[in-house]
Amino acid sequence: MITVEVPLPDGRGYPVLVGPGAVAELASVLPPGVRRVAVVTQPGIGVEVDPGCDVLVSHIGDGEPHKRLSTVEALCSEWAQFGLTRSDCVVGVGGGLVTDVAGFAASMYHRGIPVVHVATSLLAQIDAAVGGKTGVNLPEGKNLVGAYWQPSAVLCDTDTLTTLPPREWRCGLGELAKYHWLGGGRLDELPLDERVARCVEIKAEVVASDERESGRRAILNYGHTLAHAIEIAGGHDLRHGEAVAIGLVYAAELGRALGRIDDAEVAEHRRVVSGYDLPTTIPDGLEDAELMDLMARDKKVRNEGLVFALTGPDGVEVVNGVDPDVVRATLAAVR
Repeated sequence: MITVEVPLPDGRGYPVLVGPGAVAELASVLPPGVRRVAVVTQPGIGVEVDPGCDVLVSHIGDGEPHKRLSTVEALCSEWAQFGLTRSDCVVGVGGGLVTDVAGFAASMYHRGIPVVHVATSLLAQIDAAVGGKTGVNLPEGKNLVGAYWQPSAVLCDTDTLTTLPPREWRCGLGELAKYHWLGGGRLDELPLDERVARCVEIKAEVVASDERESGRRAILNYGHTLAHAIEIAGGHDLRHGEAVAIGLVYAAELGRALGRIDDAEVAEHRRVVSGYDLPTTIPDGLEDAELMDLMARDKKVRNEGLVFALTGPDGVEVVNGVDPDVVRATLAAVR
């Protein structure tokens, strides 16, 4: 078992346990004094947990349409009927959608109760379950309503990854690919447990330096600006990691157009993304005008115009005020 500590300001922090059989450690990582646990999961996850106390299991729907405020309201009502108190705990068991929804609901219920995540997908283990960002979607955009609510612990049981459907596995690989440019190097050469742990280490270091995404933490959105636009414009036909893969290639092409990187670096982006059997082109039917409008609503945008996380000589950084004409013209490179 590999343990990665996520340090936070004011001496706070929590452990992330990575390895086969990590789910068996749940009871040991619950906050002291917990008497009831509300488990949030989905049909078909197939991962049983034993917190060693009274349990309520709530199932939420599968897919982005269920990542919404009405789902959070329904969960909180069930917890109130169960008698869940501020001294108890929520446990999210599933992929990124589950951890996002469970974490947000936990942050709202009684103005905040502890949450532990049992991440069962690659996407959740290396990204969604770690770092405390939670949220749900609005019709106008992805993750526009949410909260920063750090978990008490995260369990990344790599045994659960062996049963993932191929498309769900590739979805996680899209997020894993971005860590190649966040300090991970050639992650594709590491054993699985070490790959997951290295991604968690990178994210933990970034989160520790900028817990509430006031600056540096936005580099974790590398490839996400176009990705979120593709997801919304396409009605979520593509999974998140698949859209991120396209977004990574686009970010490289945009970086080259702005003179930040050379042809070799663009080729390396394409090598990594293609090597993970991920898409590299925008799906047919998505118009430039809609994608541009959606990118302008990205959460990183303040008042500076279009904003992207882009790599360059000093690594990935947030670039403000990117020329919309360049952004629009570069879309042709991923068509």
